[in-house]
Amino acid sequence: MIETPSLVDQYCHGVLRTELGLGTFETQLARTEGPPASGTTLFDTQTGFAVRRWCPPLLGLEPHCPPARYLARRRELGVLEAGRRLLRGSGITTYLVDTGLPGDLTGPAELAAASAAEAREVVRLELLAEQVADTSGTCESFLANLAESVHGAAANAVAFTSVAGVRHGLALAPEPPGPGEVRGAAGRWLAARPVGGELSDPVLLRHLLWIAVATGRPLQLHAGLGEPGLRVDRTDPVLLTDFVRATAGLGTDLVLLHGYPYHRHAAHLAGVFPHVYADSGAALVRTGARAATVLAEILELAPFGKVLFSSGAQGLPELHVVGARLFREALARVLGGWVAEGAWSLGDAQRVAGLIAAGNARRVYGLE
Repeated sequence: MIETPSLVDQYCHGVLRTELGLGTFETQLARTEGPPASGTTLFDTQTGFAVRRWCPPLLGLEPHCPPARYLARRRELGVLEAGRRLLRGSGITTYLVDTGLPGDLTGPAELAAASAAEAREVVRLELLAEQVADTSGTCESFLANLAESVHGAAANAVAFTSVAGVRHGLALAPEPPGPGEVRGAAGRWLAARPVGGELSDPVLLRHLLWIAVATGRPLQLHAGLGEPGLRVDRTDPVLLTDFVRATAGLGTDLVLLHGYPYHRHAAHLAGVFPHVYADSGAALVRTGARAATVLAEILELAPFGKVLFSSGAQGLPELHVVGARLFREALARVLGGWVAEGAWSLGDAQRVAGLIAAGNARRVYGLE
C-alpha cells in the first residue's frame, strides 16, 4: 500500500462563503462559457462523477448518491459545517492559496481555520499590478510603486503566480523589456484603462515576470486549460522554452501549473531545466477515473523530485477533496503497479510518493 499521510496543495483558491443551489453548484464544477446545453448536466463529467464518489461519505451519505440528495444534505448542514467536514476530510495538511480571484472566497486564514491545516498566500502578479495602477497618479509613480509592491509582497508571500498565458498567451519575448519600452507600454495602458481594468499588455506582463524573478521567490506560470474563452493553443508550456532558458541560473524556480492537455510538455521542461517543476494537480481533477493514466504520462518524463501535487480547487470545497482523493488513488495505482511488476521496490515507491505529495513542495517553497 502506497501511503501519503501529508499533502501540500501547492496551488489552490479559497472556497465560497455562500450557500449554493443545484444550478449554481453545477456551474462551479467546470469553467464553461455559459450554462450546460439543454438536456445535459455538468455532473455528467469526470469531475462531477468524482464529486459524487468521494464527497457524500464525508457528509454522512452513501457514495454516488444523486446530486439533489447530496445538495439537500449540504444545505441541511449549512455552508460552514459542510465546508469544514469536506476540507478536513481531504487529508491536505498545507494549502498554498492564490488570493487573486474576485468573488466571495475565503482567504488563507479562513481556509486554515476551516480545514485545521496550514495555509500560505500566493500573490497573483497581474492583480497586484492592477491594484497599483488604481492608486498611482502617473506613469512614473506606477512603475516605481509596482517594483516596490512586488518586492514588498515577496517578504510574506510563499510564491508569485502569473496568468500571462491567460491574458495574452505564453509566446512572450523572453528577454526583459527595456526601460523606454516599459514606460511607453505603461503610459498607453494607463491612459486607456478604466479603474479595475485588466492587464493584458505583453510588454508589461514581461516586465512583471522579470520583477518577480528578481525577488527569488518561486514563480508559478499558468499553462494548458484555464479560463473560459481561453485559446488553449496559446498556453502550451513549450512556448515558454526561451523564457525558461533566459531565467536559468538566476536562483528562481519556475513551476508550470496545470499543463493539461500539454502535461507531457511541462514534464519535458521539468526534465531538461534544473529550475523548472511540473504540477500534477488540475489535470487529475479534470480527468477523474482516467487520472492514473495522466499521472503516469507526467512521470514518463519528469524527474520524480520535480513533480508537485495540487488540487487547483476554486470555489467548492468538494474540489479540494476530489483533487486530493484522485491524486492519492492515481499515485497508488501507478506506483503500486510498478512495484507489482517488479520494476520498483516498495521502499522506492513510498519515498517517491512522499516527494510528490509533500516533500518537493516543502523544498521548493521553503516550508517548515
